[in-house]
Amino acid sequence: MICDDIQGFHAALPPFKAIAGLDLGEKTIGVAISDLRRSIATPIDIIRRVKFTEDATKLMALLTARNVAGILFGLPLNMDGSEGPRVQSTRAFARNLTRLTDLPIFYWDERLSTVAATRALLEADASRKRRKEVIDQVAAGYILQGALDRLAHLGETP
Repeated sequence: MICDDIQGFHAALPPFKAIAGLDLGEKTIGVAISDLRRSIATPIDIIRRVKFTEDATKLMALLTARNVAGILFGLPLNMDGSEGPRVQSTRAFARNLTRLTDLPIFYWDERLSTVAATRALLEADASRKRRKEVIDQVAAGYILQGALDRLAHLGETP
């Protein structure tokens, strides 16, 4: 089920289960998983993309092993907020995934997540080779952390 808003996604999640954050690229899928209290996102893996069936099988095996309760897709909007081909590709992947799972799915604006991930890796003095290896999973961590921070504030009055 693809949720229309963050409140619907939050309502569909059972308590004390992890959420997965995904950075869906053309060649890889970066995966991050939250802790059970949904306060910290941890980058955990990269899935090398082959074709949807294989990608989805690997992804669902990973999510099942981690007892994940919901999936958050980074939505690669253009800087002006418009949707381009990568957004369409992400939405198509999520729609196809709904045929394989009942987990709630939500899209989170991922603008500048790769920039933030790159900066963090540069500050950590990661080599160019290492940055290339882990950038997608670190970006997935940034995407997921942003959503976790928002979920933590649902119901609070500003």
